[in-house]
Amino acid sequence: MESDCRIPVACCRPRFLLLHALFWGLVSLRVFGAALLNEEKTTAVKPVATPCWLMEEFVVLEECVACSDFNSKTQLVCKQTGYVERINCTKSNKEEYKSCRSALMEEHLFWKFEVATMALTAFFAALVVVRQRQLDRRASEKKVFNTSNNDCRRNHETAFTLKRRDLMMGRRTVAGS
Repeated sequence: MESDCRIPVACCRPRFLLLHALFWGLVSLRVFGAALLNEEKTTAVKPVATPCWLMEEFVVLEECVACSDFNSKTQLVCKQTGYVERINCTKSNKEEYKSCRSALMEEHLFWKFEVATMALTAFFAALVVVRQRQLDRRASEKKVFNTSNNDCRRNHETAFTLKRRDLMMGRRTVAGS
């Protein structure tokens, strides 16, 4: 009893095997290369002190505000979201800046997302309508073609059955009819 799970003969050809080896070699080189580059970057970065607001409780001194152009280029906390809030850690009594997400920014991002999803919905709905019309047109063309073929077939079948009936009843038909 033979198995249905066979490797196609085309997969065993040397050219195919060479292409597979090349492809997977490049993929693994890319993955391991990225991992090696990542390790090099982590060793070059000096250790950063853990912010106090991760370790202890804090009080917000100044609500979330947008960073100035200068601060967003120089301060690391401004680079993350573009907004910062000034906080005071309770135990160590340190004053630091913490990156935050503005409610205005969040609302803006929400509406961007809504517009994008509505635009995609409208686009794909239009695409479905166009495709449905195309399929309907093809189906109607096929019906017209099949109907004309069926009419010819029916006429031929009718002539054939009339001849057969005449032969069964013993009538002779005139040649050519």
